[in-house]
Amino acid sequence: MNPDSRSRLEDLLDREIELARVLAATLADEKTALTGDSPAAVEKNAADKIRVLETIEKLDVERRALCASPASPGIAATVVERWRNLMELMAGCRTANEINGHIINVRQHQIRQLIDIVRGGPSITYDPHGKTFAKALRAIARA
Repeated sequence: MNPDSRSRLEDLLDREIELARVLAATLADEKTALTGDSPAAVEKNAADKIRVLETIEKLDVERRALCASPASPGIAATVVERWRNLMELMAGCRTANEINGHIINVRQHQIRQLIDIVRGGPSITYDPHGKTFAKALRAIARA
């Protein structure tokens, strides 16, 4: 790999690493918003996450084009180290995003249960041994 191509690739990887750090922070903020009570914060974090991911995707396309060029047959150790750092950061982001998705699923389930209670459907309660059972219609739903 010629020095100019290597320098461009290192710069691209550095920018991707920085964006991966921004994405990790955004995902942490999203997790906080998901466990809070502000829908506006959830929407803002989702929009921020999409913007960061779009920028990462553009840099990925640029990096792939640079690596596919005939002038880049060998990869320097500095590039390999940056690549490893980027992959570790992105793996952490993937895990954080999966956790956030789980939080969303749990919240949706809770909301469905609350709606069922308000509509008069059976509510799920627990007996003294921790087993669940459906309780009869509540008066709130009949009102």
